[in-house]
Amino acid sequence: MPSAFVERHIRSTLVDALGEARAVCLLGARQAGKSTLAKAVAERDWPARYLTLDADVDRRGAREDPNGYIASLTGPTVIDEIQRAPELLLAIKQRLDQRDEPGQFLLTGSANILTLPTIADALPGRIDYLRLSPFSQGEIAGHRETFLARLLEGEMPQIETAEVGRAAYAHRIATGGFPGAQHRSPRGRRLFFDSYISSLLGRDLADVAKVRDSEAVGRLLAIVASRSANLFSARSIGAEIEADHKTVAAHTKILEELFLVRRLPAWHVNLGNRHVKTPKLYVADTGLLAHLLNADATRIAEHGQLAGIAFETFAAMELLRQCDWAQSPPALFHYRDSVGREVDIVLELGSGEVAGIEVKSAATVGAQDFAGLRHLRDKLGSRFRAGALLYTGTHTVPFGDRLAAVPLCGLWSRSDEQANQAQRLPERLG
Repeated sequence: MPSAFVERHIRSTLVDALGEARAVCLLGARQAGKSTLAKAVAERDWPARYLTLDADVDRRGAREDPNGYIASLTGPTVIDEIQRAPELLLAIKQRLDQRDEPGQFLLTGSANILTLPTIADALPGRIDYLRLSPFSQGEIAGHRETFLARLLEGEMPQIETAEVGRAAYAHRIATGGFPGAQHRSPRGRRLFFDSYISSLLGRDLADVAKVRDSEAVGRLLAIVASRSANLFSARSIGAEIEADHKTVAAHTKILEELFLVRRLPAWHVNLGNRHVKTPKLYVADTGLLAHLLNADATRIAEHGQLAGIAFETFAAMELLRQCDWAQSPPALFHYRDSVGREVDIVLELGSGEVAGIEVKSAATVGAQDFAGLRHLRDKLGSRFRAGALLYTGTHTVPFGDRLAAVPLCGLWSRSDEQANQAQRLPERLG
């Protein structure tokens, strides 16, 4: 079970960045653990003064006199929740232009400040941006995942004794990775996510956008949840909620800026057939997804269609979380062509090497489930490193050249011998 402080894999990357860049900005969803990590770094790794713009006095001072506020700071400083006073960013830019020593500022933001008006072009080259997601399963278990690196080297986790079936994973999925949702009962998680959504729509939404109807954004988030891991169509969603498709697109972008939704673009490659160019959308955490769908662990385990949405969302978000701190992170895409072949997740390195991942909630799979992965392998030749079909069976099963079915716990297993133990941590909490 996680301790009071869960070591974050991105910590060493953050400290290294402070040693090289004049400023670093740690971005991620509210309650993902940014403040906890920033305080720990400021106390132990990069001594700095800690300030938060959630505090009324600091926020007011920063907004009324941003230049004076920054001028009053001496030495390395953490400024938490920078999106609450974006006026500070131009003042920070002026400070960074005057002084070139590294690690002057560690900023955190619960909204993507790169999308704020007048800010997008202000700080390139002066500040490094990192993303902190909610806990990954490896962080919860207390070890660093190796799945991404190994798969892109053509290696499959060799797991022999994983627990079988959807129920083995349903509690993990229903809990998700937000620190505040860990150790809570199902009722406690409902209260946590109710408060979380209310806070976002009642306060944080105003920090990133001028939206007249916050309830409409909340309804959109619920609709996105029902379609998580599916192609995004603003027109289709607009028809369902009786809204203009341009408004749907704009509000969806806001959900992305708040790190509530993640977009997976279509993989643009010519493999002989026309391919779908529409992106997929995912709710960024399966605990939040389960809450929005009013689904507990039992329902996730027993409802086939819901399990399909939840298991793919879970796998995609775990992979994106591993990319946050990976030394050479791949770009993630999805692939679908005009004749129906698809691959849920395509990983592509800058070198052009590719791996593919399919996700099934079933405990048994067959050769037909590898059609999309075989298509990629046969068309890409040596560029294709490996194709894994993540499933809920007990062990790794080869399915031909560079293809295998791998238990879902292979995403975070510490080693092949310890995979079953890693799957069972933490114990079910309710």
